[in-house]
Amino acid sequence: METQTDSGTNVGLTRRDVLRAAAAGLVIGTGLLVVPKRYFRLPQQAQTFVAKVDHYQFDIAGVLTLGMMELGISRKELQGKRILLKPNLVETASGAPHINTHPLVLRGAIEAFLRLGAATVMVAEGPGHRRDTLAVYEESGLADVLTEDRITFHDLNYITGYELPNAGSQTTMKTLTFPGLFQEVDWIVSMAKLKTHHWTGATLSMKNLFGVMPGLYYGWPKNVLHKVGIQNSILDINATLKPHFAIVDGIIGMEGDGPIMGSPKQVGVLVMGRNLPAVDATCCRIMGIDPYKVSYLERADNWLGPIGERSIEQRGETIASVQTNFELIDTIPAQQGIRLT
Repeated sequence: METQTDSGTNVGLTRRDVLRAAAAGLVIGTGLLVVPKRYFRLPQQAQTFVAKVDHYQFDIAGVLTLGMMELGISRKELQGKRILLKPNLVETASGAPHINTHPLVLRGAIEAFLRLGAATVMVAEGPGHRRDTLAVYEESGLADVLTEDRITFHDLNYITGYELPNAGSQTTMKTLTFPGLFQEVDWIVSMAKLKTHHWTGATLSMKNLFGVMPGLYYGWPKNVLHKVGIQNSILDINATLKPHFAIVDGIIGMEGDGPIMGSPKQVGVLVMGRNLPAVDATCCRIMGIDPYKVSYLERADNWLGPIGERSIEQRGETIASVQTNFELIDTIPAQQGIRLT
């Protein structure tokens, strides 16, 4: 299911890059060198915010409100907006806070967006592993929180969709089908969990958007996307949907054989930002993972957003102050050689 990765990083075309391209067989018969387009992309800039949050009983709403304001999100920008929060809701998580986005992080985000003037906030998810979304919704504890807060939950797996041209063009899919609900909202917010992943190395805010693709069209566990390539699908979904914001729950993450079978990892952070590749690159560095060695992130660099450390203005806590190496399993190909050095 893994897709072929490109080598190199987006730091300019050096002699080493040329030699590497030649070694990869990119010299064509005319004697000209065909260089990947990423080497000629203009540098992009982004901001991320990292907050220390030791436990889920903390004032998460206050932290998220502060973080969004630090990132330039004002009441004027959010006034009257309809916000859709997309958590990572994978499996039943009784006594296992490392599997799903924690309900109290969702509650904090709801409060933060409403404080900043949003007209409505809703939560929506389309899990890939379980056909009965509402069972996972209830068993995870999210139903209790949203019912108490009178927040609507939508099952994205069974909503009639609408098509958009595939703006990423990394897979053979000409169009992508998104839930019709998305035509009724102003902001789509990816609320991922800080986790390693069996097939992609790391699963964060970009990979989290697999859950917006309706099972009605893409099967379980999103089989259509797996068939055309997981990493390519991640890029196509993000390029086409153009999500507005990301919040990653790293208070307790998952290391090892994620996204389900891994072990809890206490990190004590929330990471957020407008640009998903930048947020995910920051998360990778916090996890001790080199984002340039995660295929879809390396390929997103200076296309969907920057992943270079010098291109991301870090606000809040420094990466060094919260960095903790996640366990990587040598027998899992996607986790081999991705350690940050």
